[in-house]
Amino acid sequence: MQHMILDITQSEVYDKISQEFRRGILILAALSQLKDQKYGYALITQLAEHGLEIDQGTLYPLLRRLESQGLLDSSWNTEGSRPRRYYVINATGEAVLRALVQDWRALVDVMENLLVV
Repeated sequence: MQHMILDITQSEVYDKISQEFRRGILILAALSQLKDQKYGYALITQLAEHGLEIDQGTLYPLLRRLESQGLLDSSWNTEGSRPRRYYVINATGEAVLRALVQDWRALVDVMENLLVV
């Protein structure tokens, strides 16, 4: 019985840590895909096609936060069946993205050396 509890606890811990890890990379992923204007659902679909699942409840607050931080611009498109807000990376966002990509690559190199199993 104790073994079963340990497995459940390990799974819960893993899930929480994995969720924190993914949350950290979502900014980089979103910025990297917004060189062309996209609305939220199109971005969700594009990220999923590349293997990164993100739900609307996570993405939309992230997009609003990145816009409030001055990294994205947005505009409403009211043509079509329903209005959509389109997001695109701006010059500040591009500069931040370039720096984040350098950081990411450096961290991947460090982790490759640390994770020798």
